Amino acid sequence: MNLSEKVAIITGASSGIGEATAKKLAADGAKVVLAARRAARLNDLKKEIEKAGGSALVVETDVTKAADVKRLVQQTKDAFGPCDILVNNAGIMPLSYMKNVHVEEWLKMVDVNVNGVLHCLAETLPDMVERKSGHIVNISSVAGREVMMGSAVYSATKFAVRALSDGLRQELAPKHNIRVTCIEPGAVETELTETITDDELMEDIKGFFENLEFLNSEDIANAIHYAITQPDGVHINELQVRPTSQG
Repeated sequence: MNLSEKVAIITGASSGIGEATAKKLAADGAKVVLAARRAARLNDLKKEIEKAGGSALVVETDVTKAADVKRLVQQTKDAFGPCDILVNNAGIMPLSYMKNVHVEEWLKMVDVNVNGVLHCLAETLPDMVERKSGHIVNISSVAGREVMMGSAVYSATKFAVRALSDGLRQELAPKHNIRVTCIEPGAVETELTETITDDELMEDIKGFFENLEFLNSEDIANAIHYAITQPDGVHINELQVRPTSQG
């Protein structure tokens, strides 16, 4: 199945996995809606996609704000029609040791990584259920299966994304023909590590980063494309993608 005329909303589209996914889906014919807070970067991406012959819409969006997400989905409908593919990619990863009590960062992770997903689901599911068609892609993480020192809250949010994905699959696939895929990346070269402010943690994990060959964002975009282009009767529930060098 190609993506010609499909409408895809991608959150966190201003960099990394979101940006790579937008380019990949647009190249296969999807009309992509670019959602993130950094409008200037989204507009640059839109120009790049359109120069390559694709279609893109920019909607500046903070997924933690329900009103922003409502506007995102409405502008998508006005420009392209209802959402066929939702890629819940927006996320942050300010890892820290619990003893260092980075409370604001804990709560922000929950707000972006969990509540942001819920806001997007709340606005897109009614149309998908009514049309009995759609594909939801939630970006979790290997950290949603394996907790490491310093990842307690981040892992909790990604465990939550996995749980949401499994519950959605059970509710939506058999009765409403809506597919749900949970993508679980390992170490990917993105901006996520730039949000870490815990100096003690960064010192302790420096060796981990130095000895690891990271995936590219395009590797995860390829996994997303694979999942959403399967025949209608094929449902890819989970994909875990990590570098060969990551144990």
